[in-house]
Amino acid sequence: MSLKPQPIGKIPAETIEVAKAAFPKGHRYIDMRDKLGVCFEDEDFTDLYSDTGQPALAPWRLALVASSAHLAQNTR
Repeated sequence: MSLKPQPIGKIPAETIEVAKAAFPKGHRYIDMRDKLGVCFEDEDFTDLYSDTGQPALAPWRLALVASSAHLAQNTR
């Protein structure tokens, strides 16, 4: 598999509105993203991938989900 790094875009305004409507009192994951910003980017993982082959999905997503789940589990 290969990795073609792409920048992580901003959160769409509509997504922010929906999240605020769904969690009017806030949510720890939203707070984490607001405070930490972007934690992982594709460039952090390029050394782990070949230059050839089928393009991989963005590995920062898995890293973020795994890290967030681990953090949330340890803060209960």
